[in-house]
Amino acid sequence: QVQLVESGGGLVQAGGSLRLSCAASGSIFSINSMGWYRQAPGKQRELVAIIISGGRTNYADSVKGRFTISRDNAKNTVYLQMNSLKPEDTAVYYCNTRMITVVGEVLDYWGRGTQVTVSS
Repeated sequence: QVQLVESGGGLVQAGGSLRLSCAASGSIFSINSMGWYRQAPGKQRELVAIIISGGRTNYADSVKGRFTISRDNAKNTVYLQMNSLKPEDTAVYYCNTRMITVVGEVLDYWGRGTQVTVSS
């Protein structure tokens, strides 16, 4: 099993910054990607940012230029630096880790989520 522990959420005013962290532990063998998703009330969960093995990153259009995802491979930890926050960024943010077994099975693991609230 793999456990993901998120931290860094909270309440911030519009224009402010927050940094989310997610540490993976347990039976980690080959991480294909680590990423952040978010879910606002009444909306579907959506991809915010992802970093793939090798360092390639991908961002939702709504956060490009404001959010930066990074990863510490030695610590199996992924970070999300969020700047210029807007009220529409308010959501529960979930960490995701994807691993692929030698036989091609895809294993997705999720954190419990951390609340980010941006006040106007």
